[in-house]
Amino acid sequence: MKSNNKDLTPAKTSEFRNPQISKDIPVQYIKGVGPARARLLERIGITTLQDILFYFPWRYEDRKNLIKICDLKYGADATVMCEVESAKIITTRRKRMKIFEVTFADETGYLKSKWFNQAYLEKYFKKGVKVILSGLVKGNLYSGEGLEMDNPDYELVGTEDRLIHTSRIVPVYKATEGISQKQLRTLMFNAVDSASFLLEEYLPGEIIERNGLKPLEWSVSEAHFPEEYNDIDSLNKGMSPAHKRLIFDEFFLLEAGLALLKKRETLEKGISFGDGGGLVDKFLKQLHFTLTSAQERVLKQIRSDMKRNLPMNRLIHGDVGCGKTVVALISILVAVENGYQACLMAPTELLAEQHFTNIHKMVEALGLNVLLLTSSSGKKAAGHVSDGSAQVIIGTHAVIQEHVEFKKLGLAIIDEQHRFGVVQRAALRRKGANPDILIMTATPIPRTLAMTLYGDLDVSVIDELPAGRRPVVTKTFFSSQKEKIYSLIEGEMSKGRQVYIVYPLIEESEKLDLKSAVDGAGALKNMFPEREVGLVHGRMHHDEREAVMASFKSGDVDILVATTVIEVGIDVPNASLMLIVHAERFGLAQLHQLRGRIGRGGYDSYCLLLAYHPFSEDAKRRLKAMESTADGFRIAEEDLSIRGPGEFFGTRQSGIPNLQIANIIRDIDMLEIARKEAFDLVDADPVLKKYPLVREALQKKWMGRLELIKS
Repeated sequence: MKSNNKDLTPAKTSEFRNPQISKDIPVQYIKGVGPARARLLERIGITTLQDILFYFPWRYEDRKNLIKICDLKYGADATVMCEVESAKIITTRRKRMKIFEVTFADETGYLKSKWFNQAYLEKYFKKGVKVILSGLVKGNLYSGEGLEMDNPDYELVGTEDRLIHTSRIVPVYKATEGISQKQLRTLMFNAVDSASFLLEEYLPGEIIERNGLKPLEWSVSEAHFPEEYNDIDSLNKGMSPAHKRLIFDEFFLLEAGLALLKKRETLEKGISFGDGGGLVDKFLKQLHFTLTSAQERVLKQIRSDMKRNLPMNRLIHGDVGCGKTVVALISILVAVENGYQACLMAPTELLAEQHFTNIHKMVEALGLNVLLLTSSSGKKAAGHVSDGSAQVIIGTHAVIQEHVEFKKLGLAIIDEQHRFGVVQRAALRRKGANPDILIMTATPIPRTLAMTLYGDLDVSVIDELPAGRRPVVTKTFFSSQKEKIYSLIEGEMSKGRQVYIVYPLIEESEKLDLKSAVDGAGALKNMFPEREVGLVHGRMHHDEREAVMASFKSGDVDILVATTVIEVGIDVPNASLMLIVHAERFGLAQLHQLRGRIGRGGYDSYCLLLAYHPFSEDAKRRLKAMESTADGFRIAEEDLSIRGPGEFFGTRQSGIPNLQIANIIRDIDMLEIARKEAFDLVDADPVLKKYPLVREALQKKWMGRLELIKS
């Protein structure tokens, strides 16, 4: 959609400021917007006046310094004050495009500027009119002489109350097609200049004073159009006093919401699980290994939570292969031996199936009824859940669908992987009488993420791997080195070891990826005719896939080719080499998780990353991180650094407020300060009775999801 190219003129404060106006007024009723432009603004999340006030610049440009035309330099951004010498409209022959060309002058020289398809500007640029221009200085492509600016920002001197686009530090916003940067900036100026007085100071005075914070109204205004603070570097790094206040506020409202969710545990009655049903002891006796001290410690924390008559909300995280599933399973047995049902919810059907197969094998000797429940399961399966005959239910999001009713749900475990958030947790909780909630993540959680995305949970870390694990040597290879790769594969198999070969699976090109894996498996059979090659992919029937995996585990298959991530349920100690094809396509956490499938048998193990050029700088960083460390906690921090917080907080299903201006990596110190202040406040006043303005701000920030403070 093309812009109509009409500029929003800055409104005079007296005509725009209206004591009856509300922060919640729909944006279309604001001066200069209207229904058409409101639809464009909705694309960038702006629907109300409040949204405008809190839609902050993503960067700033310093246009304060006016220079003479003779001092303009080719390729530099510059701001110049000059006078209109002449103006004309040129119509191109081929496309009949109208180009408005103006020649400007000052006492030192001449400068040409062009605006494309904006012929209406002719009525403004009359001879002798003084103008301030800001833009990129270019050479004249046609004549090769002189300098010019194409589509520069401009302001006519003397016609506007205050300069917005030039002669100052200018905010730059993330715009959308159909509304120009200049139009958006003018809208922001009108709104901030005339409506920032609506922003109430909601933070308690002692918190503001203790942390040296500026007033909210000043901070919002200054963040949009800096007047008092002109350090361009600090502004662009989010380090100005205004940014400090706004970043604190975002973290404070996030953490106060999480503190309220956490406080709910102490205000609601849960289930108290007793000891001594016998199932746990029987299970531990049949295990062919002993638990690590880290597993024992985390189990002790879980058992302590489950004994209390308060709902458990606990996150378990640790490195790949640290034994989270066994810990979760023992927790399930505690619930079952107390007469309750337990469920485990996985993010994908494949993962749910793998958990089901793994757990079913581990508990079948105990005589438990384990049920797989996915979107393809029929009414019969749901009936087993509601009549209580299914004691352990393994499933996908189907577990929280309305038609699924549990007879007596006591424990819900979520295999999270950042895909289920507070909304899903609440839905699971409603399936029983405040069942205990346990969340497992596939890879370690960075500290910043644990404080934000999981800030309402108690956190347990399994920071020890089972005995016998060997470090995995990881190396990147390119397509020109395939012979070396094949030699390494043959070398491992000649020692009696087995090999994984993993292909990427990207949903948009599933057919293509499947074909490449099938072709790859065929090529491997020709290359290693004496070896048995197996193939598993997501489209296979569950039983067929399990049969191939069982053959690999038993040693009948030498090379397992997979198009899907072998995330859980696969423990083959004899597998000592993994080749990941198109490793540049995988995320870092995914690569590390895959690597965790090998190095389990006490043999030297190797992870080969086959990458194909060209690939991005981020892909290069991921591959380098894999080569440099096997520590999942370091991998997690590097993954967050590469991906940035946006990806973690961009997932709406997490249910937590988006961060507009704060950055959990850059602003970690402020996050910790805001978290302490928020948790202390909620601890002192669990329903915020003394702080009605904080309550109101929280409701708006969390969009009504904090049921606890509605009462």
